[in-house]
Amino acid sequence: QVLLVESGGGLVQTGGSLRLACVSSGKDLETYAMGWFRRGSGRGYEFVAGAAWHGGGGNYYADSVNGRFTYSRDNSKRSVFLQMNNLRIEDTAVYFCAATKTIATLRGASAEFLGQGTPVAVSS
Repeated sequence: QVLLVESGGGLVQTGGSLRLACVSSGKDLETYAMGWFRRGSGRGYEFVAGAAWHGGGGNYYADSVNGRFTYSRDNSKRSVFLQMNNLRIEDTAVYFCAATKTIATLRGASAEFLGQGTPVAVSS
């Protein structure tokens, strides 16, 4: 069993920054690809950022966040992070931590394990 717990969401003005964190417990996810999805109002899950467990290929980002968001992982803390800078109104969504076997699956916004989500609201 796996539990993913996100934190760090909140309300911020456009141009502001937030840092999301996700801690896992239960099954060891060291050999899983991990990353972040988001789901805006009335929308499905969207892949935001992530990487394969071995880091090969580097980090992957959605075009809409590339250059503004930074994904990172600390296996010693069983944690992944998402640094979000220069936030825009269109970044408003619930952000989910995700884990699955392959980065290809993750980039398709599909995951074996998903957290409960942390809301991010960006205001003008």
